[in-house]
Amino acid sequence: MFDFGIAGYQPMWLNRRDDVVRVHGPRLRGLVGRRLTRVWVVHDLRDDEWFCDCPILFDFEGEQLEINHHRFDDLSLTWNTIDPATPVRWPGFDLRWQAEPLPGVRAQLGLPLRDVELLEWTGRDLACGNVDISFVFETSRTTVFNALDENGLSHAPPGRHRRPHSLR
Repeated sequence: MFDFGIAGYQPMWLNRRDDVVRVHGPRLRGLVGRRLTRVWVVHDLRDDEWFCDCPILFDFEGEQLEINHHRFDDLSLTWNTIDPATPVRWPGFDLRWQAEPLPGVRAQLGLPLRDVELLEWTGRDLACGNVDISFVFETSRTTVFNALDENGLSHAPPGRHRRPHSLR
């Protein structure tokens, strides 16, 4: 299994909303009310940009959720398994964990989480049924979505082809 250059990381790929709810629903619901305390992403030092192939770490007062998308419909959620103090080793790249590098996410630090939504893609294409994770705060949100074999981030409300399913 590919570990994305992260020692000890073992992604657990799921493909459908029902599977995410069955495996992670109670723990995701348990994040509601906790404050977002830290977000880590892998940064490509050569290109000076976010390396969106690696997981994104969201820390809610000591509970770290690690989110990663792969291929067209694979979603991995793991919990408290990645230590951002350890190096990322990916041949051909100079990578390092960086905390709070993205402005939209940085603005949410310290805010309590109001809801976790699973956004199900309803478009009529290969991604139909794909699941994205959306964190809803009082006046904003962050969604980690599948950007065709890598992670993407959005702060916009779900579009017309993303059906929200609240876990609250």
